[in-house]
Amino acid sequence: MNVIQDHPGVSTLVGTPKEVQARLGKLHAEKVLVVSFEHIESTVLGALVENISLVASSMFDVFLERRDKEALEHLADALVPRAPASPRLLKEAAMLVQARKAVLDSGDWLTAADVAQLAGLSTTNPSAQPNKWKKQGQIFAIHHNGIDYYPDYGLDRDASFRPLKAMAKVLEVFAGHKDAWGMAYWFLSVNSFLGGKRPQDLLAKESERVIEAARDEVQGVVHG
Repeated sequence: MNVIQDHPGVSTLVGTPKEVQARLGKLHAEKVLVVSFEHIESTVLGALVENISLVASSMFDVFLERRDKEALEHLADALVPRAPASPRLLKEAAMLVQARKAVLDSGDWLTAADVAQLAGLSTTNPSAQPNKWKKQGQIFAIHHNGIDYYPDYGLDRDASFRPLKAMAKVLEVFAGHKDAWGMAYWFLSVNSFLGGKRPQDLLAKESERVIEAARDEVQGVVHG
């Protein structure tokens, strides 16, 4: 059992739980901070104790030099953001949340396992082929909670659920202009270029119109 007196008002107790408990009963401290280690080497423990003692002593001096209110304000300033979020940023964040929720709630998304099952792919590693299609630019996927989701409207039902050829052309148009979520918003939204229809509803049957709508979208962003 070791007792390190680092400061007139700060002590560090080192030992087994029973040893520390016995020592605590003899202290007159108002507050106690306990740090326990299930397994730790003695050399590492010694270094940690030394550093913790130094930090505790330094902080104790800070609180002694300042009144409680000043110390609390100082700590609060250090922990909170330097400036409040602007109303514009808060509005944009709310819009982003709503947009992503609309995409996820649409029911148009499949996991790699779902795609593998529909396309009759190997179930040993179901993500392999969909991921390959994604890397080759044949389809895209949104990433949510650690999982890739593929758009069902990007698969050709007449070709064993392989990616629609038109999808690759749309992705080529949007390359460098929209990320996966941006493309998901675009496919889901009604489009004036398409007469108020959604691109995802026309991709399979009127693919050239959708490709042209994508080009129009990019031109509007570039000249915008």
